[in-house]
Amino acid sequence: MAETKKPRHYEKMRSMFPEYIDAAEALGKAAWEAGPLDGRSILLVQLGAAAAARSEGSVRSHVRRALAEGVSADEIRHAIIVLTSTIGFPQVAAALAWAEKDLS
Repeated sequence: MAETKKPRHYEKMRSMFPEYIDAAEALGKAAWEAGPLDGRSILLVQLGAAAAARSEGSVRSHVRRALAEGVSADEIRHAIIVLTSTIGFPQVAAALAWAEKDLS
């Protein structure tokens, strides 16, 4: 699993609710290890879900994590573009704009 610097809000939540964050991280780790997908594939799936959920913070976090895992900027852009028929052009355009903040 790629390690990246956590956002300040996440660190604040960790200091306020350490057991909760530990549990959330343990669930995430268990999900990563539950099947045959590699880290790159998992991060691209999570990026797609973040875009579909219309969460700028999550899109940006998953872009940074994907880059740390060795996913190229072009692969990240393509992963977002292929969502067009599923989540629609306006949301894809927004997700790409958010992603570019960490790809540039």
